[in-house]
Amino acid sequence: MKKILDEANILLNQTIGSKDEAIRLAGKLLVENGYVNEDYVEKMLEREELSTTYMGNGVAIPHGTEDAKKEVNHSGISIVQVPEGVDFGTGEDAKILFGIAGKDGEHLELLSQIAILCSEEENVQKMLEVTTKQELIALFEEEN
Repeated sequence: MKKILDEANILLNQTIGSKDEAIRLAGKLLVENGYVNEDYVEKMLEREELSTTYMGNGVAIPHGTEDAKKEVNHSGISIVQVPEGVDFGTGEDAKILFGIAGKDGEHLELLSQIAILCSEEENVQKMLEVTTKQELIALFEEEN
């Protein structure tokens, strides 16, 4: 079984100019690593138009629409660290983006794990301070 979170799914210290660019980058990681088909990224952008995936505490969780399920090959998470932040149109910047794709309802479990981890501002701060992908994975695994 393919790992849900892998070093190949993580980008650290990114500078991103727009919300759309951020969502495309999070989605591109999922595509490149075989979790989703390319059409899933467009569904992530559609989902963002319906309502923001910015969750507070500097965290956004872009994901596809309900009808994007057919584009998911395996459940997976991409993480993009944006220390300077990217405006998600909410008046606050997202500094950690979790792109998620869930197979067979697993996205709800992924959302739950991310929500628990990111509900504590200190955990989000730790995610912003990591300098290696291994440190980020360790933080995520420590909490789950």
